[in-house]
Amino acid sequence: MSFRLRVFFMGLMTLALLFGFLHLFVPAGMDLNFDRLHIFLFNLCSGGTILIFHTEGRRHLSGQAVGFCALSLVYAVLAFLKIYLPAIVISLILAGVVERVRVRRFSFFPWDFFRSETPVADKFHQASLLCLSIGLVISTLVILNNEYLKVLSWSKLQLDTFFLGFSFPLSLITMSVMFSLMKDEFREWLGVLKNIDFWAVNLGVITFFIFILAELLIPQLVVTLILFAAVIVMYYLFDRLGLRVQQKNFLISGMAFLLFTAVSGILYIVLEVFWGYDSDRMNLLMRIHAFASLYGWNLSGLAVICRQHDFPIQLHSTRIIALHWLTVILLAPMGIYFRSVALAAVICYFLMLYFILFSEGVQSASRDTESSAETVVVYMDD
Repeated sequence: MSFRLRVFFMGLMTLALLFGFLHLFVPAGMDLNFDRLHIFLFNLCSGGTILIFHTEGRRHLSGQAVGFCALSLVYAVLAFLKIYLPAIVISLILAGVVERVRVRRFSFFPWDFFRSETPVADKFHQASLLCLSIGLVISTLVILNNEYLKVLSWSKLQLDTFFLGFSFPLSLITMSVMFSLMKDEFREWLGVLKNIDFWAVNLGVITFFIFILAELLIPQLVVTLILFAAVIVMYYLFDRLGLRVQQKNFLISGMAFLLFTAVSGILYIVLEVFWGYDSDRMNLLMRIHAFASLYGWNLSGLAVICRQHDFPIQLHSTRIIALHWLTVILLAPMGIYFRSVALAAVICYFLMLYFILFSEGVQSASRDTESSAETVVVYMDD
């Protein structure tokens, strides 16, 4: 990924987090939902563009990737301003771009999902693209229903609920990256376990969304426990089969974030089942859950994709991971209440992105040394 492109994504991702705290800095009484920009700039604009970049396998953004990025930015602003008719048109165009990229790389119908010989990494990759295009179409249908047609009046059929769903394609592409870094199965049952995990994750999330719409708490809890088990299995597979490369450090940390979100999600449902909904308690827990998912788990995968041609990179992975956890789990959730903590969270997040995106890769460093024998190699246990 070029230097200018990394600068662009670092700025866009930092701006995304900043919008999550902007309610603290605007005059009271302004009816602006900054969370939409907070979600869109990270999930759709940054994450969606990086997903297309990764799928096309180029060093630079293609014309359609640039077009997707530009249109997604316009879509984010329109959805934020609640200008829905042009947003609907742009959403369908974006879905078409994603499908064009997916069909070129894979096929129109996802036959590979049902083929045991297809690598699970490819299955997760195609599922990520398909999820993004379907999410764009469904969001359009929800806008049409809620703002114009008003055919369905379900209390949970809210735009912001479906907008949050744009994080799932990033989760799937992170899983694809993880499975691509696993050794080939040396035992047949491990290959079967990989495929079971693929179906458990995808069908589990689809079922979970259906239960949310139906407001069925106990089934939600059951599905969440199944997803938690699937994450445990994925962690086991990655720990056992994962190649000993520096990327593994970031992705193991990402898996820890994913486990954290699974536990926080289960806790959220349990509290609602047994103690009822409490806006203050639930809001903080949901914020922690969202930050860990977006800026913890998903960012780990996006960081590896952005630097995929540069690893190993010259940075102290443990320190960056510690800064990552401090920012996402402590500073960001508390930043929604306090301006000073919000600013600290944005600064730490910016520094973390800088070190991840701009730490010099060993390959480029070796070209600058007078002797190749002096090349510094940083392994995963740096």
